[in-house]
Amino acid sequence: MSETIAFVGVGRMGANMARRLKDCGHTIAAVYDVHAPSAAALAAELGARHATSLAEVTASADLILTVVTDDAAQLAVFGAPAAGDSLLISAKGKTFVNCATLTPKVHVETARLAAEAGASALEACMASSIPQARNGTLYLMCAGERTTFDRLEPVLLHLSNALRYIGPAGQAAQVKALVNMVMNINTAALAEGLGLGNALGLDLDMLREVFAQTGANSQVLKTDGEDMQNRAHDCYFSGAHAAKDSTIAWTLGAEAGLSLPLAAATKLQYDRLVALGRGALDKSAVAELTFPGRLD
Repeated sequence: MSETIAFVGVGRMGANMARRLKDCGHTIAAVYDVHAPSAAALAAELGARHATSLAEVTASADLILTVVTDDAAQLAVFGAPAAGDSLLISAKGKTFVNCATLTPKVHVETARLAAEAGASALEACMASSIPQARNGTLYLMCAGERTTFDRLEPVLLHLSNALRYIGPAGQAAQVKALVNMVMNINTAALAEGLGLGNALGLDLDMLREVFAQTGANSQVLKTDGEDMQNRAHDCYFSGAHAAKDSTIAWTLGAEAGLSLPLAAATKLQYDRLVALGRGALDKSAVAELTFPGRLD
């Protein structure tokens, strides 16, 4: 597949995905970000155009990957062409791959808007972090037209070593919401377990080892346990994103008529972390709310 590629949203995830595709021999034609200096620096690094408008991005490439922050940002870049700058200006024949964690209905709406403009859209929800984006080992869950997925698979396999087609538009976002719901619940639970262990005067190295050898084991224990203990909250997946994603899952539950008390409690914990001004820290920083004395 020899299509030229552009990126909208080149924070740490988007930038590292662009670097990975460049390393794999793809042409990165343009990059765009609302924080223009980030896009300019990456463009210089990759030999790409620093696009200063969304329409310029679409004109520059066949395949456009979007890695934006939330629903509002997604809907803004896919705004009506008549209303101003938009990725949908002269978008006929283009393909959009939308990688942000959004509410499922926004992915569905994005696909509808792209189709109206004569373009194709695929959601490619990521269940991985920054190192995986750079190394091409993302876990990607995709949804949309199967023919679009099949056509893009050679490119997506340069980003992912665990690529799954889930189903029609919106379904990958549903699965991603459930993945992050369970992950965030596990993270909050681990923070409480280690925080209580600390309050009881237990050796936390020993406690983590016991957790790892029993039913308390989890992927979160491997990635976040030591960081919680040592207050090492360098950001790979922020508390603010955990709050956003917990809200998406809780809302899906409410719309389905389900009571999800653990999801609700976890959402409140991450909302509190954000309210305390610590949302930019890694999700492991939820432990700051449970370890004795850390908020003093």
